[in-house]
Amino acid sequence: MKKPELLAPAGNLEKLKIAIHYGADAVYVGSQSFSLRAKADNFTFEELKYAAEYADKRGVNLYIVVNAYLRNDDLDGIEKFFKEIKGSKVKGLIMTDPGTIAYAKEIVPDIPIHISTQANTTNLKSAQFWESIGAKRVIVARELSLKEISELKANVGIDVEAFVHGAMCISYSGRCLLSSFMAERDGNKGQCAHPCRWNYYLMEEKRPGEYYKIEEDEKGTYVFNSKDLCMIEHIPELIEAGVDSLKIEGRMKGINYVASVVSIYRQAIDRYFDNPEKYKFDPEWLEELKKVSHRGYTKGFFFGDLDKSAQNYASSAYIRTYDFVGVVKEKLDDGRVHVQVRNKIVKGDELEVFTKELPPKKFTLDYLESKTGADIDHAQPLQEVYMKFGFDVAENDLIRREREDDGEKPLCR
Repeated sequence: MKKPELLAPAGNLEKLKIAIHYGADAVYVGSQSFSLRAKADNFTFEELKYAAEYADKRGVNLYIVVNAYLRNDDLDGIEKFFKEIKGSKVKGLIMTDPGTIAYAKEIVPDIPIHISTQANTTNLKSAQFWESIGAKRVIVARELSLKEISELKANVGIDVEAFVHGAMCISYSGRCLLSSFMAERDGNKGQCAHPCRWNYYLMEEKRPGEYYKIEEDEKGTYVFNSKDLCMIEHIPELIEAGVDSLKIEGRMKGINYVASVVSIYRQAIDRYFDNPEKYKFDPEWLEELKKVSHRGYTKGFFFGDLDKSAQNYASSAYIRTYDFVGVVKEKLDDGRVHVQVRNKIVKGDELEVFTKELPPKKFTLDYLESKTGADIDHAQPLQEVYMKFGFDVAENDLIRREREDDGEKPLCR
């Protein structure tokens, strides 16, 4: 049985390094144009080349997302883009638009073509079509069940990739126009305003100004708001269905999300292949995934059509029970550890280091030194400090702190 690739999001170079550190087999990134996550930091041409080299040296594949739907005015730009990455260590191009694919086949024929989930591949005939024009991988639509994915995989000779974790769009694999209509921001060109997360009421045509709640709730109702996908409990089923690449959503998420999700799925996949017959799901994996920012979890369409439990009608706020407060930059010979602070910390804080293995390592912050060597009682975001842990840590390990509030973080529009 083939071990599937664990594919992680990388919205910028730091996230790429974190994803690789925590065990990703491959990462997907976007350029500053032509990707459907225009608000992610994304990569310049030079950063793309560096990132591809960085990943390749560590045995990790890098794929570039080029899945925006292009207009005529974009064609000169996409041609230039492909010429810029020619000869790089890029291992795949994730695309949707046939015109974009045609340019890629002409200019960078040596880089494999991966068909984006935006292409709505919902049946094996569609997958066979993409295979016939030279695609090496198809990212199946989120609407498919495991049974349908298994049938598709059995009838094609190319890789099959599926999303297994992360945010779900109300249009799933469709071409949503809500953002274009309501906010004049084209979701199909990476500018989505996320109107599916907004609060809606019902108004009858001849009764202007009279608003009715769709469900009785003092906050209104979030009729389009999907919960996040989470398939950590079903790694064996995904593998047995023949999925070649398990994909994590989240190029716009923080490095704490990337680290936690990649690490947990890495542990589960490796545990399964250590001994498939004795594999057992570890509930601690799910508990860890609940500590990262999310909107509640669903198993999507993998086991059939969705019911109302896949939606969160009460709120589109994120559930967040932990704050990311720092990243390990370097271990010194004298036992001190160089840390870059990301959220304010105070001496006496109860913190934990999220390493590659569970459980996280807890400690009380009782040693805090400034970069100049002064003893300090607190540190601010982006401040460089030294700490001592009393246990071993590695470069790029993350430090976090449990929140005292209810963990809900409203979604910014």
